[in-house]
Amino acid sequence: MRELPEAIASGQIFLQYQPKVRVRQQQVVSAEALVRWRHPVRGLILPGMFIEAAERSNAIGPLTLWIIERAIADQRVLAAQGHDIPIFINISGVLLSDAGFVRDACALVSGGGAKIGFEITETAVIRDPESAIANLGIFARIGVPLAIDDYGAGLSSLAYLKRLPARELKIDKLFVTQLTSSNRDPLIVRSTIDLAHALDMEVTAEGVETPAALALLGVMGCDMVQGFLISRPIEFAAFLTFLSEERHVAAMAGPRFSFHRDVGQWKVG
Repeated sequence: MRELPEAIASGQIFLQYQPKVRVRQQQVVSAEALVRWRHPVRGLILPGMFIEAAERSNAIGPLTLWIIERAIADQRVLAAQGHDIPIFINISGVLLSDAGFVRDACALVSGGGAKIGFEITETAVIRDPESAIANLGIFARIGVPLAIDDYGAGLSSLAYLKRLPARELKIDKLFVTQLTSSNRDPLIVRSTIDLAHALDMEVTAEGVETPAALALLGVMGCDMVQGFLISRPIEFAAFLTFLSEERHVAAMAGPRFSFHRDVGQWKVG
């Protein structure tokens, strides 16, 4: 963590982007920004190896503000090239009760002239529910779209879900990767989609890796998908090429005509 400020200044810290595709229209509608660390000695360091340490050392605030600044700059480039889609950034739970971070993040987004959204987990809200929900309300009031990430991975609570000013619910890949090989996971996913729609939220399935999973999610009415079937996280230049060449279309072409298979199995009633 002592190396982190210099790593940011020297360009060792960078972002990769993973697109999110609307199933029916087959359009890329947003992207998630994922932070990486290319260390000169240790090589590529993934966030699971340093984010928790950053949270413990109070480095997570400056790191997240840098991510917001970088994502704003990249989103403005996207918009200038005809790809005006929002970029979503993961916000650590420890920051949701930090008034100083909330103030600085709002200032960056409000003055950045870019479409930026935030992803938060339910478990992050549970740390300090009242502060977290109040600060999420501040983000929502300045027009920041909010997504609930990794839904189902922790202690999902309807009490919190109904209070969060979120427009999007992301189903954790734990359920999606076993969608076609489990008896229970399809029922959980379908009921989650129905619940979110009843709360006027859109649903994104994370971890979509196979055409079969994509086809079944289409039958279930899932709004958006994200995963290796569409694209792995890629650096910004490659992401621009991905969008320009519409590479997601080829990835989704296989299951396109199988969305209505076994539809009777998933009807309600």
